[in-house]
Amino acid sequence: MRGAGSPSRASAAGSASAASAPRQISDTASIMGIPEAEVTPKVRDALMTLMSEVDALRKELTTMRGRLDAVQQEADTDSLVPVLNRRAFVRELSRMISFSERYGAPASLVFIDLNNFKTVNDTYGHAAGDAVLEYVAGALVEHVRESDIVGRIGGDEFAVILAQANEADAMEKAESLMHLIADTPLEIMGHKIGVSVSPGAVAFKPGEDAATALARADEAMYVAKRRRQESEKKS
Repeated sequence: MRGAGSPSRASAAGSASAASAPRQISDTASIMGIPEAEVTPKVRDALMTLMSEVDALRKELTTMRGRLDAVQQEADTDSLVPVLNRRAFVRELSRMISFSERYGAPASLVFIDLNNFKTVNDTYGHAAGDAVLEYVAGALVEHVRESDIVGRIGGDEFAVILAQANEADAMEKAESLMHLIADTPLEIMGHKIGVSVSPGAVAFKPGEDAATALARADEAMYVAKRRRQESEKKS
């Protein structure tokens, strides 16, 4: 649970004070192996300069790490919606496949294709199409676990990595996401636009790579989509 095990304000303040307290010359000299008797004013000045430079370098390193993290996050995020882009998603997919194979932990992949997306663009414009993509991405992120990973694979295609989920679990989740999205029409410029998706799900197989897993999930999506279409025609 969030917040569990957090330090009290008093102890946190004490830790912050300790962290910000200036280091003593005697401590630094002891660490460097300089006898206290040899800490002359000249040595003291040199140590003070050294300590100041070390602190400045530490601050600069912390700043650089923060900038690198921000750049990495930006490079991994899709240009339109707040999920991973294809490159970053494939990287995480490869990691999850390796983890699953090494530890025998179940994991699955859901491939999601938007139905009639071209019609939305042609009828309502590309701004409406972008809104649909943002809506679907948001719905996926909101309704999967924090341990799961959502990515946009291509124009109107998304995928979700489900950790600790076998194929049956993944298929059930895919169906749940499909109905969730279909049951909530999107209102754009005074028009209610029905959004529907076609999902397919597969569990990882030993020895396969990310490209193979994506291809199998894509095929599973098309098979499931054809079955639904045939079922709708009969009914």
